[in-house]
Amino acid sequence: MLCPYCGHSESKVIDSRDADGKEATRRRRECMSCEKRFTTYERVEKTARLVVVKKNGSRSPFDVAKVLAGIQAACGKRPVSEVEKQRLARAIDESLHREFEREVESHEIGVRVARGLRRVDRVAALRFASELYDFKGLEDFLKEAEDLQQFPEDLPDQPNLFEEDGPSSPDAPA
Repeated sequence: MLCPYCGHSESKVIDSRDADGKEATRRRRECMSCEKRFTTYERVEKTARLVVVKKNGSRSPFDVAKVLAGIQAACGKRPVSEVEKQRLARAIDESLHREFEREVESHEIGVRVARGLRRVDRVAALRFASELYDFKGLEDFLKEAEDLQQFPEDLPDQPNLFEEDGPSSPDAPA
């Protein structure tokens, strides 16, 4: 590890702890030459980059920040905490990297966001669905609203007994 002050290559670790929700390790170091202290972060690099295949066939690298931006736009001024929005984006990111090796269609990402939003805020889910499914008129909104009413609201600490495809998760079908 090169010292940012003098460039010396040897340092000793003074303190280590988890950071970013255990996604990284924070280390306090001391240079063996100039004795100044500095902080480093170690993260496991995701070697397999996930690529998004868009409707027009073009491809771009997956970016969880874009998922979060879509969630934030759908939630607008709704009473959804930033922590909840970030949790949903992170859960979708993790599920996509777990299930897809190289490529994922943009529509699949949108469907997962819509499913997750159903559990967070139904109005936000309706807003997001209107973009995802390209609603043409009021009839499309009404049909989606009726579909949303078919699913009971989740209660905290209660298992969902009527889930068709396994346990409740942001990427499970709603």
